[in-house]
Amino acid sequence: MTPGEFIGPVLIPIFRRLRFRVLSTRICIKSTRPQEIPEKNRSSFQESFLIKELYSLMNYSGNTGSAGRGGFTGAVPFINTDYFDFRYGDTSAGERLIDAQWLSSTQYVYTTMGGAATLFGVNFADGRIKGYGYSNPNTAHPEKKFFARYVRGNGYGQNDFRDNGDETVTDRATGLMWMKTDSGKGMDWEDALEYAETADFSGYSDWRLPNAKELQYIVDYERSPDTTGSAAIDPVFKTSVIKNEAGQKDFPYFWTSTTHLEGMKPGKQGVYIAFGRGMGQMNGRNLDVHGAGTQRSDPKSGQGNISKGPQGDWIRVNNFVRLVRGGSVVERSGEPMADPSAYPHQLRIENTSPDTRTSINALSPGSRTQPPAGSGTGRFILRQDRNGDGRISRDEFKDPSRHFDRFDRNNDGYISEDEAPQGPPPGKRRVQ
Repeated sequence: MTPGEFIGPVLIPIFRRLRFRVLSTRICIKSTRPQEIPEKNRSSFQESFLIKELYSLMNYSGNTGSAGRGGFTGAVPFINTDYFDFRYGDTSAGERLIDAQWLSSTQYVYTTMGGAATLFGVNFADGRIKGYGYSNPNTAHPEKKFFARYVRGNGYGQNDFRDNGDETVTDRATGLMWMKTDSGKGMDWEDALEYAETADFSGYSDWRLPNAKELQYIVDYERSPDTTGSAAIDPVFKTSVIKNEAGQKDFPYFWTSTTHLEGMKPGKQGVYIAFGRGMGQMNGRNLDVHGAGTQRSDPKSGQGNISKGPQGDWIRVNNFVRLVRGGSVVERSGEPMADPSAYPHQLRIENTSPDTRTSINALSPGSRTQPPAGSGTGRFILRQDRNGDGRISRDEFKDPSRHFDRFDRNNDGYISEDEAPQGPPPGKRRVQ
């Protein structure tokens, strides 16, 4: 059992190996009842990701980019396109570019938007978990389309909590120790970091603010304020009660240490998890728009307000804190899989239609764009050519050195395009 593995900038608790399908497809879900899901999609739907499994693919090296007259600029998907395909929304069909919601099989235990059946999903275009309705209200095309990606394996996302009897709780699935209680009051992101830095609790002084995946991993998606009268977390924990923007008894948003890169001022937003209702304002009405267990972001400082998004997410800024400590982090041996300063090595974005090809390709940031069609530059070169000269030096080569000598057939000290191997790197196979 591997309690945790460091992948990219966040700790991902892993105790079961999952095999992901690289390619994705787009399907419609018309009903909350599985028997009314189209037969050709039914088995796939039931075997698709739980929300925690799907969220394990989230990578916060992504960036939502900035909207301007020419579309979005500087956008990078919140999923590693070195390994997984990705598509933005189809603007030719009237979608927004960020309409890239990936379906999970986790249904919200209550409703959102004042009574809409809701399914949780991950948006790898804007880096969020939200509850999505099964249909588009007030439109001529009520069927809502989602992307779907499938997985094999089981066991991921199952907590194993133990009350230690000293106001701490250990999740034996991950090795992390949590404070049983929360901060008892809201604070901005900088104050949350300071709160963690100075915490001395139950004989431990190495408490820290959890990252996004650590905190999301302890969400209990079978609980909600409207069904169990509680926060979306195991009852072994104690959670403060608040009054939300609609005047209801509710439970707080909780800060993470993860920065959310978004818009004109990347780095100004911090990721939070809503253990109570995901509140917003629509048509002047305050209501749960995304569900308990949603993951969004707030400014790290400033004043609370209503966001400019279509669901009018409530911005609180002063969110609560639940601290964590410990955990087993297993470092990868050898060279890292990717250079964090050049993430991803290949920005591989699938086109949704010919009409959006130009605008989607325009999203590629700087020098990490895809090569022009017909250039012949292979993925092997793109993955390892860090200085952009179209070839791989011995210093850039990340696979075993004996392979370099085999590929460098003319012995000039470089692997050129015509010398590079075709297909997956040595020792890897494509996931079918």
